[in-house]
Amino acid sequence: MTKLTPILANEKTAAALLDMPVTEFRALVDGGHLPKGREIAPGVIRWEAEALRHIGRGDAIDGGIQW
Repeated sequence: MTKLTPILANEKTAAALLDMPVTEFRALVDGGHLPKGREIAPGVIRWEAEALRHIGRGDAIDGGIQW
């Protein structure tokens, strides 16, 4: 079976992509350290997987990425 690479991720998957528990991920989002998810439909919040990859690579350090 082909493994799909997500374009958008729900909160649980976004936290997993950064290898952290959902509670820690949520706290970092609420604190402004990670970007907020986007509402793509009423009540459906998703994070851009590519933005999370930038964070993981360190591209977002010192203003390299804006959110």
